[in-house]
Amino acid sequence: MSDYITSALAKDERVLYQGRVSYWSVALPLAICAFFVAGGLMALIGGLVGGGGAGPGLVWLAVGLVIGGVSYIKLKTTELAITSRRVIAKFGFISRKTVELNLSKIESIQVDQSILGRMLNYGSLVIAGGGNPQAPIPGISDPMGFRKAFAEASDKTN
Repeated sequence: MSDYITSALAKDERVLYQGRVSYWSVALPLAICAFFVAGGLMALIGGLVGGGGAGPGLVWLAVGLVIGGVSYIKLKTTELAITSRRVIAKFGFISRKTVELNLSKIESIQVDQSILGRMLNYGSLVIAGGGNPQAPIPGISDPMGFRKAFAEASDKTN
């Protein structure tokens, strides 16, 4: 179980559904990372063999590793859950953004999926509740499963 979600649970509250960020939502940044790392390695090797120096290759490598690192951090630090009382979403590593809405206060959950998102089963959720006009949760894996779990949890609390 995720660290933040575990620490945020109240007495007698339990996790009913745990969501996660889809790997497909970071596929493009990871492809760009691979391009820069491959280009950086080629430039580094070519520069060292040809006597041109390692500078340009190291820059390409650094850019690729930063892009890949940001994508990895997004995957590993986003936590999503539906508990017996609320929906919890936490984003961020150094800075933190959280969305915690009581199940009884949520008016709707909107699922946004592109054609590719439907084929690969990922999309974004927009949670609307009293006092919180919209709380977006981007790039979630199986957004329809999350919405279904929310509906089941809502039925249990009513």
